[in-house]
Amino acid sequence: MTEHTSSTPTADPVGRSADSDADLFRPDPGAAPAWRMVAAQAGMELRIMLRHGEQFLLTMVIPVLLLVGFSLTSVLDVGGGERVDALTPGVLALAVMSTSFTGLAIGTGFERRYGVLKRLGATPLSRFGLLAAKTLAVLGVQAIQVTVLCAVGLLLGWSPSLDPVGAVAVLVLLLLATAAFSSLALLMAGTLRAEATLAGANLVYVLMLGLGGVLFPTSSFPGPVEQAVSVLPITALTSGLRAVLVGGSPPDAAAFTVLAVWSAVGALLASRLFRWE
Repeated sequence: MTEHTSSTPTADPVGRSADSDADLFRPDPGAAPAWRMVAAQAGMELRIMLRHGEQFLLTMVIPVLLLVGFSLTSVLDVGGGERVDALTPGVLALAVMSTSFTGLAIGTGFERRYGVLKRLGATPLSRFGLLAAKTLAVLGVQAIQVTVLCAVGLLLGWSPSLDPVGAVAVLVLLLLATAAFSSLALLMAGTLRAEATLAGANLVYVLMLGLGGVLFPTSSFPGPVEQAVSVLPITALTSGLRAVLVGGSPPDAAAFTVLAVWSAVGALLASRLFRWE
């Protein structure tokens, strides 16, 4: 007599078949979705930026000291009105630049030098994903900066002229400036040596502090100089923030245009010229 064997999968006492067990433990290699890789990398970048003492000094301590020091003393001529009202928009712009340009350029430059970016380049994370993750981390730090600086300014008597339309304009200016500075930082860090990036980023920081209208309006400059610095992203951001927060009026369309052009050109060049090593 021939035995009949059933093709029905066997089941364990809890009703689970052998085939389902095989499916459960079968390897399924593959990259995670792009958004999950970007989110994971952005979280790691944010933790690194918050733990780095030098970057914390550059992004938090220096802007706060400038705001408090020049608001309580009359060393600089900041124009009419309350000193804190004139200084706060410029210090906010400086904080955005310090995080999204200076700190990002220096940090990425040394990551590239020590081979960190080379190892990231061997992962499924794309070049665009790395740029997006670093930009998201910068936005996280900037949210903390803006909160702290606004709190310090309010304690010093700052009274911004802000309505819902102005709040939207400020948000758009900050996002455009972040995109512009971040793309320029990654372009510098991805093409120059780490030492050159360190020197260049700090030099740009000092020059923009003096020429970008951060501590005093650029209207005090001679005519040709004022026109030349008006096309800089820090000047566009500072003038736009002052127009909204001090004057209570919408910023000139030129501020948005300058920041948008810098963002587009910087992002295009960074995406094409950035090298992992």
